[in-house]
Parts: sequence; structure tokens; C-alpha cells
Amino acid sequence: MIIQSNNSQKEFPEGTTVQAALKALNAFPHGTLAALSGGVVRELNEPLRRDCSLEPLTLEHEEGRRVYERSLRFVMLLALRHLYPYQQVRIEYSVGYGVFVRLPGITLHRQDIVRLENEMRRLVELDLTFERKQWTKEDAIRYFEEEKQPDKVELLRRRPVPYINMYSIDGMWEYFYGAMTVSTGYVPVFTLFELRGGFVLQLPAGKDFEHAAPYVYRPKHLEVFSQSAEWCEILGVTNVTDVTRMIEENRLRNFIRVNEALHESAINNIARRVHELNKHIVLVAGPSSSGKTTFAGRLAVHLQMYGHQSRRISMDDFFINRADLPMQLDGTKDYETIEALDIKLLSESLTALLNGEEVFMPGYDFESGEKDYLTPPTTLAPGEIIILEGIHGLNPLVSESLPSDEIYRVFVSALTCLNLDDHNRIRTTDVRLLRRIVRDYQFRAYAPEKTLAIWPSVRRGEEKYIFAYQENADSMFNTALHYELPILKLFAYELLKEIAPESPNYLLARRLIKTLNYLPDVDPALLNEIPPLSLLREFIGGCTFEED
Repeated sequence: MIIQSNNSQKEFPEGTTVQAALKALNAFPHGTLAALSGGVVRELNEPLRRDCSLEPLTLEHEEGRRVYERSLRFVMLLALRHLYPYQQVRIEYSVGYGVFVRLPGITLHRQDIVRLENEMRRLVELDLTFERKQWTKEDAIRYFEEEKQPDKVELLRRRPVPYINMYSIDGMWEYFYGAMTVSTGYVPVFTLFELRGGFVLQLPAGKDFEHAAPYVYRPKHLEVFSQSAEWCEILGVTNVTDVTRMIEENRLRNFIRVNEALHESAINNIARRVHELNKHIVLVAGPSSSGKTTFAGRLAVHLQMYGHQSRRISMDDFFINRADLPMQLDGTKDYETIEALDIKLLSESLTALLNGEEVFMPGYDFESGEKDYLTPPTTLAPGEIIILEGIHGLNPLVSESLPSDEIYRVFVSALTCLNLDDHNRIRTTDVRLLRRIVRDYQFRAYAPEKTLAIWPSVRRGEEKYIFAYQENADSMFNTALHYELPILKLFAYELLKEIAPESPNYLLARRLIKTLNYLPDVDPALLNEIPPLSLLREFIGGCTFEED
């Protein structure tokens, strides 16, 4: 068989492992964790049976980081098993370059964290092999019943597959929904931080494979997750199977209503703060597909309850002409940088409006890539509040020429706390990507291929230009809805299945499909239960703000 990698190829006997082939081809850079072949992740000890091309995966690649995290989580779970036998463990959400973990019913202190980290390092030094075996679904269910892990039992019972890949180290078996490293010795870089009765498992960041990323304490961000956890308790939902059970018991309609009521209450609290503080400018920021536009519309409705008219302005209208956009290293236009906006024009327009002047506000034609001035001049009514929304809303460059005492800042993002099971979370970035795929297809005539292709660039821009400023917010709002994933599945699943294995976006599409496979199918008639002002309507359609 012929194996290609790193612009070279060789003939190998059938059964040669991925690792052996990569090394023979001089394509095994430091920190290689797995390989990508035909849109599928191959583990390093996997034997090859046919001609293929291999791309080594390190921590520089998104899928490489996921392989590293999965494997390190297994080490952590084994260490916790040794220290707290059969104790429930919840891996909950991302915290910077790490994940927050807690043991329900147990408060961990610094000495406990140190003991856990020492045990994890002992397991890494032993370089224990991750053994993979294919089990029948029935055998896996029996095993997890004996292990007292009902979350996995319920999830597997609903999976329409006869076999699953199980992994073992030191006699402990787990199911991780993805590829792993060869052994515990491949994940030596990590650290633990005590946090809110649990801890953060911190991973390396970027190109630095030798050090765990420094932990950045973001209290406002954590408060939003705490609020979401409270909502989970109110809704009685923590894992996908809880949503499935609600659907089976015909309780989803009420679930949607309570979800939306919680959103309504949180938005009203922000409007009340703006009113009480007598602010005249609300800056709304957030990453792609966080629901900024609909949030701004709903905030305007609530401000009206307190006697304030609002003027919604989109920062997208202040894009510079496409021909003048800065370039990225790969030669494509950079829409994510703040330099893509005409900040001078934005500042001048807002200042003039606040001064009571008449202003010609620009628009932006995304088809031609040029600004226009087709709308008539406008002025602010007395006491009217400006709501400015856009991904760069909290960047100081936007507000430096505005009166600081009149500004209220809001950061919105979709921070889902819904897990597949206790040990496997659903990433917030994947939920936002599903939202964007659905919205782009519905309203921008973008095929999923196009949305998937630009997503890595979008994510780089978010890390560089958006998340760095989130703690500048006066309020944060979580736009995640605990019922939204089954709804998004209705729109996205078949579209993603159309992406062929030879596509460069197949890996990402396949990862989303694997998550959606664990979600229940819903009756399309349930769409009628979603209110016209729901944040979800921004993506699936039917939002009546568009009719204003």
C-alpha cells in the first residue's frame, strides 16, 4: 500500500501503524497526537490497510487539541476513581484553555486538588496504554449500569448502533465519542486550579506544547455559567437524555415556555439597570451567532417598558469597502479584525447623534461589498437610547470618543451547559457553529461548506478581538436555550450529511453529525411553540423584528 504525507510517499506492508508510517515519511513533528486521513482522525497505533494520505495532528490543530483533552480527561477520571471511588464527576464547561470539573456533593479544597494533580502525574509517568476494543451496545450498557453511570446508560440505549468503541486504562473503561492518544505519556502538560468547590483542568495553548496555559480569572464569565447552572436546576435538565425524556413524555412545549421566560426575565433585569443608571448608549458585543441582533431588539422592547425609545444601530453598517479590507496571512479578506470597520465614521456618527445633529447613517451591501447612504438623514428623539450591536462592541476603540458615563456594556454569548453525559460536554462553539450554518443557509444562501470553511478564521478572530474584552461588560447575557439543539438538528442534519468525505470540511461536519446523532428527533410542529421574538428565531426564521 502507498502512504503519502509531507509531500512524500512510500510503499508499506499492510498493517503498518499510523505512527510508523509518519516517522518513516519524516512527517512526525514534535507533539504529534494522531493523524487525519480522508476526513477521519486515525490513532497513532491504528494499523493501515489501504492507500491513504496522512496529516499529523498536534495541539496547533483544533482536532489535535480535542484528542489531547479527551485523553487527559481519561487520566483525570482514573485518578479521581483512585481517590474517590465511584463518586459522580461532572465535566461542565470551558474556562479559557481548560474545563471546569466538579464532584456533586463534595467540595474540593486546595489540598485535595494537589493530591489529585499528583496522582494524575503518577499515571502520566507510568505511560499506560489506552486500550481500545469494540463492544456491543448491550455489553456497554451492562458495564455502565454496574458502574452506576445512568447518564451513559440512558444515552447509549437511544443510540441506533450495534457496536461502540470503548477505551480502557488500568481496568477502567470509558466511552469518549472520539479518538485518543496512544498512552497516558502523551498528555504530560497540564495543571489544576481550585475554583468554586471544584477545579479547572488547564491544557496547553497554541504552539507552546511545553506549558499549560496561564489561568485567567474571569468572574463575570463564571457568573453567567453559574446562572445557566441554576437554570438547569429549574428546568430539570443537565444531559441530552433529560431533553429526550421530555420529548417522549410530551413535556417539551412547557420546557420551551419556561426557557423563554428565563430569557425574558434576564433581559428585563438588564433593561432595568440601564434605566436606573440613566444610560444613553448600550454597547452590545458577542461572538458570531450569539444572537446579538435579536437581543438588541428585545432589549429595546424592555427599555420601552421603562419609558425609553431606542435606536438600534448595527456595526456591520460601518464596514469599510471590501476592496479596502485588510488581508490575512492566507491571502483572504479579514472581516473579523476591528480594522475592517470605519471606526472614525462610527465615532463621528454617534457623537453627532448624541449632540442632536442630523446624520446620514451608512448601510452596507454585503453583495457588492460597499457602503451606501440610501436612507434619509436621521436624528435622535429626546431621551432616545442608542443600542449599538456588533462583535467589536466592547473594544475600547469603539467607545473612546464617547461619554463614558453614558455607556452601558453588554456581552452576549451562547454558553450551553447541556452535556452528552457527565463526562462529555457539548462545546459552546459547536452550538454557535450549528446556529450559523442554519442561519447562513436560510438567509444568506450560503452552503454549509462555505460556513464551515470560514469558521476557523472566525474563531481566530473571536479569540483575538472579542473574548479579550468580555470582562469589560457591565452585564452578561447567556443566549443559549436548553431546547435548541433538537430544533437546530431539524435544519442542519441533512445539510451536513451532504458533505462528501473528500471535502476539506468533512471532519468538522462529521463531528457535528456525531453530536446530533445523540439528540432526539422532534416533530416540526413544535416550531410553532417557539415565540417570534425568541433568540432562536434569528437563526431558524420567523423573527418578527425583521418586520419592524
